[in-house]
Amino acid sequence: MIEIRYTIKPIGVIHSDLTGREAAPHQGLEGAPDAWLEIDSTVVEGLEGIAAGDEIILITWFHQAHRDLLKVHPRRDRNRPLTGVFATRSPDRPNPIGLHRVTVLGIAGNRLQVRPLEAIDGTPIVDIKPVLPQSTDS
Repeated sequence: MIEIRYTIKPIGVIHSDLTGREAAPHQGLEGAPDAWLEIDSTVVEGLEGIAAGDEIILITWFHQAHRDLLKVHPRRDRNRPLTGVFATRSPDRPNPIGLHRVTVLGIAGNRLQVRPLEAIDGTPIVDIKPVLPQSTDS
């Protein structure tokens, strides 16, 4: 296998009441709280065009993920058989990228309040993308 390395520079960080992995719901729609996205001042201009009420796709880096796992019990349920991580939404995977469909509740300078977000406090933000009207991404 040819190894090519890339560098991802976070554009911000998540501030949430969720302080640990065990406290976080598996998916946002399973009781995740509102959270704040703090965007780095060097890229804050990129928020132009985003407004309260918009749905966005938040791309994160699961910084506490186990990157050496290739099989997991889905939803941490040991009654389910081990399954390859690429067939699950587990945060534990070789490249722990998170996808979160959230609604913007408000914007205050370089901070966006969003809901619902199951990512924990301190999670790095990799990118933000709009949800396209015809898209079913989540």
